[in-house]
Amino acid sequence: MPSFAPGQPLVMHREAVRPEWIDYNGHMNVAYYVLAFDHATDAMFDTIGMDAAYRDRTGFSTFALEAHVVYKREVAAGDPLRFEAQMLDFDGRFFHYIAKMYHDRENWLAATCEWISCGVDMKTRKPAPLPAEIAAAFQALYDAHRGLPKPPEAGRVIGIKRKAGAAA
Repeated sequence: MPSFAPGQPLVMHREAVRPEWIDYNGHMNVAYYVLAFDHATDAMFDTIGMDAAYRDRTGFSTFALEAHVVYKREVAAGDPLRFEAQMLDFDGRFFHYIAKMYHDRENWLAATCEWISCGVDMKTRKPAPLPAEIAAAFQALYDAHRGLPKPPEAGRVIGIKRKAGAAA
């Protein structure tokens, strides 16, 4: 089972912004942020031990149930990206985490993606408790992150913020 540094986010992935991800505004298109975060999630799962071989052997996987992206700063073609994860909650079946996308050279936060996902038995395609060895790895990551402060982007509700007394 992997070990995780207590109080430290998990650096899970690095990649550069691909030219085909750039839109007509000259920056990375919104759809590709989710793709890049998905690449990072796959890397996190590999680190935890839930790689393709494990999924094939056990018939267990995960499904994303909900995701919230917060766009902080633009990234452009060729920009190096670093992805870090913080496990916010885990109950053996469901897991809640936030991934952060940083400009890897200049170290500023570009975006976050908060996820809630669940373990899935691929035979039934229904939520199921994660197998023991993977549940233990998720629990270890959650335990390592318990002391971290909750990021301000986590748990946000979408809506227009109005000043008191402003008309709706």
